[in-house]
Amino acid sequence: MRDITILNNTAVVLNDIPELDYREFMDYNLAMMSDRPKRHCVLYFGCKNDNNVRLFCCIADDATHLIHVNSSVISPSAVLPSFTARNHNFEKFERELHENFGISYSDHPWLKPLRYAYDRFDKHQTIENYPFCKSESEELHEVGVGPIHAGIIEPGHFRFICNGEQIMHLEIQFGYQHRGIEQLFLQKKKLLERTTLAEDIAGDTTVGHTTAFVNLWESLCGCKPDFPLDYSRTLALELERIAIHTGDLSGVCTDIGYQLGNAVLGRLRTPIINFMQEWSGSRFAKGLIRAGKTNFPFTGDLSGRLQDILNAYEPDFDEITDKLFHLPSALSRMEKTGVVSYGQVLEIGTVGMAARMSGLSRDIRVSHPFCLYGSSIIHQPIIKHHGDVYSRVQIRREEIKQSIDYVRKLIEYVPEFPKTEISTMTPGSDKFVLSLVEGWRGEICHCAITDHAGNLVAYKIKDPSFHNWMALAEAVKNNEISDFPICNKSFNLSYCGQDL
Repeated sequence: MRDITILNNTAVVLNDIPELDYREFMDYNLAMMSDRPKRHCVLYFGCKNDNNVRLFCCIADDATHLIHVNSSVISPSAVLPSFTARNHNFEKFERELHENFGISYSDHPWLKPLRYAYDRFDKHQTIENYPFCKSESEELHEVGVGPIHAGIIEPGHFRFICNGEQIMHLEIQFGYQHRGIEQLFLQKKKLLERTTLAEDIAGDTTVGHTTAFVNLWESLCGCKPDFPLDYSRTLALELERIAIHTGDLSGVCTDIGYQLGNAVLGRLRTPIINFMQEWSGSRFAKGLIRAGKTNFPFTGDLSGRLQDILNAYEPDFDEITDKLFHLPSALSRMEKTGVVSYGQVLEIGTVGMAARMSGLSRDIRVSHPFCLYGSSIIHQPIIKHHGDVYSRVQIRREEIKQSIDYVRKLIEYVPEFPKTEISTMTPGSDKFVLSLVEGWRGEICHCAITDHAGNLVAYKIKDPSFHNWMALAEAVKNNEISDFPICNKSFNLSYCGQDL
């Protein structure tokens, strides 16, 4: 047996995961990935195994709902052939392995620091000496943006090589935030502490990351959430999608100079996040999602309030987006700007909206369903094919409308929330579990491994931005440098989701 197949949010015994020789491990997983777009790598990572490193590769089959998992134990001093030389989907995974464990590759085409983790293997690699691509031409020039930005966004550095105003190349550098959040999951012993960590992985995806954590934790403990818990998590996920997409549409309007759209859409975001505060005490839903329970049951009164909010939101949203999508000056800035082709997103391995913009259907709500997706909600992914800013904006508008429909359906019947909670939440011993959630950006992945006493010995997190930053670098090529802000906002990727 060369792999074990699992379903989303299903714990398995660690020793049941096959260990393969590295060459067989590489050949097998690359062969599995030859059937792209049906399969993609959701996680490839390593953890210490005495003096060695045990590699785990998790390939999701989006047609069968199965996830294929296997492993290989290697010496960190070995020089290995890279997966990346044969499939670029593995580029960042192997850069991370190199940075964290010192694993070297004989043929990796882009073996650069990924995020300058505080516990990186080689402390001599410093952020000041990042090996940017350089231009030696007298006709080309370099432009640096960040890491400190004019707005309130987090730190990240963008290095452009330009021919006049035309972008020839963009390299994106991270590593300014050393939170060590994966190690903190091991150090913190209380469930509440770990849940709070999950809420803070990416501030605009509190519901997405916390849902991934609690789904994982319940699976690890052998507990199944009841319908009301899945109900509240599904409802919160769709409200988070509405709020963030609305804010992003407002930001796009800012970047194209459409002040009316910016003002109206910015105003429309407010009642959605204010409702989250009314429900949970936090506009970003901190405190709402908890393993085995909820401290804030959804009620009939909240259902009526939310219905009123959506009734007021929707006509204004329809009116302003109709204006936006018929305004020639707006369309001229969005259409054919920041194009990423189907072939490119497949090559990069993008997920979520950054895949669906170019015709690649990647949506965990369909391929590896969780919570109420696949039962109460039969989801249909929204797919576009031009891969430009306009496609990304269209997806946001249509996903907002779709989420409103889902929310209206959910609040037609509010379940009774039991007053009791799951009393025993003890992780199983020697377990491996993977949790996938479709956040508003795309595929979120959390993975945990326990030892014989049920203690966490590895916790791995992947935000969708991990896959998608390279798509932004491809999108801006051959565009004017003045188009970078709208391209950047149309993706709205996470810095903190990258710098774990």
